[in-house]
Amino acid sequence: MPQFPGMNPYLEGYLFQDLHSALASRIRALLTPLLRPRYAARLEVSTVQDTSSSEELGIIYPDVEVVKTSDSSGLTKEQTAVFTPATLTLPPPITLRIPTVEVREVTGNRLVTCIEILFYANKRQLGFEQYQQKRDRLIRSGVHLVEIDLIRRGRRAIVESLLPKSHYCISVTRAGDRIAVWALNMQEPLPTIPIPLLPSDADVPLDLSQAIHQVYEEADYDLTIDYSRQPSPPPLSDAEQRWLKTIMG
Repeated sequence: MPQFPGMNPYLEGYLFQDLHSALASRIRALLTPLLRPRYAARLEVSTVQDTSSSEELGIIYPDVEVVKTSDSSGLTKEQTAVFTPATLTLPPPITLRIPTVEVREVTGNRLVTCIEILFYANKRQLGFEQYQQKRDRLIRSGVHLVEIDLIRRGRRAIVESLLPKSHYCISVTRAGDRIAVWALNMQEPLPTIPIPLLPSDADVPLDLSQAIHQVYEEADYDLTIDYSRQPSPPPLSDAEQRWLKTIMG
């Protein structure tokens, strides 16, 4: 399997759901010994609805076939034709279960920090609006918010005009609205970021590079990925293509 320094863009397709769940569990495992005994890391599963059907992951979203017919009636401009429209039944919104890592104070089970790994549904249409509501609610309630966005497609949780252009984005929003942002490209290793706790306790470090490389090793993704093809959209630039060839050897 090629050794990517950070996020592997080939995992942004149909394997991302597996990566997402595994990374949440790995983050919890790395944080647990650093949080004891005052805090505990827990996995909380939230549901998000996604209405997209054709622009993203084929194994999750059903395809819709559109049939184009031609008019062979031979009507002149003065004649009027009445056509019976075809009736299409659109698929209902798909409900997805997305894990989040929560850091809670053991005494009283108080939520201190929420670690969100952004999923496709969080970054578009209905799911984006739902996520923004959750995000605002957490920040207003004084919870620290860590956001890990390892998907090049879709909208950013933070206002994009405030961010440098990059493939990926990681942010730590502390209670009180102080935000630290890491804007990263696929050529760069993932950072070690601080996980803030209550004011009386120091931050604990989360090595995202370690976390994702451990997931890579455990999952054997190379058995499934076809590296002879291009990664999932958006298309890579010429410079990115050249860099990718150096990774492939």
